[in-house]
Amino acid sequence: MEKFKTVVSTVVPLPISDVDTDQIIPARFLKATTRDGFGDNLFRDWRYNTDGTPKPDFVLNQSDYSGEILVAGKNFGSGSSREHAAWAIYDYGFKVVVSSFFADIFKNNSLNNGLLPVQVSEAFLQTIFSKVEEDKSIKLKVDLEAQTISIEGTDLEESFQIGAYKKTCLLNGYDDIDYILNNKDKILEYEKNSIKF
Repeated sequence: MEKFKTVVSTVVPLPISDVDTDQIIPARFLKATTRDGFGDNLFRDWRYNTDGTPKPDFVLNQSDYSGEILVAGKNFGSGSSREHAAWAIYDYGFKVVVSSFFADIFKNNSLNNGLLPVQVSEAFLQTIFSKVEEDKSIKLKVDLEAQTISIEGTDLEESFQIGAYKKTCLLNGYDDIDYILNNKDKILEYEKNSIKF
């Protein structure tokens, strides 16, 4: 995986609550076995008409909004446990998803695939939406090392939680196997010095 660095970016606002994984990536697109190309169908039924033409009122089709940070409403990623939802968001180009609550399975799938879910308070989430509505060019700064998210040009900032193991993996670009291989010498040393029965 790619190492996660501090992200400073404009945002794509999606102020909709209870977005489930079938809305993120509809089931009919789950036939592929690799992660590539899922971004093309991210929010497919919201983005496109049945004839394949873009719906101009959907945020991903509006040129005013772009960036590596998706800001979504409460309870993002609910529903079925499909890992493809995280693949689609990441493949589209997002590095961070911000919400006031994530479904646990979606959150874990995101962390396992290099996508950082940043959970903030409902008040801070609504402040972000308000600031973006006032100025579409406003940027957020997400600092994984410091575990903070801030609104650039203001003193507004919040901390967010992430497990130490997943934080280490994201910062170093490790998946679970990479992490184990990186600690191979420590594992071998432990085995060498452990008590034999």
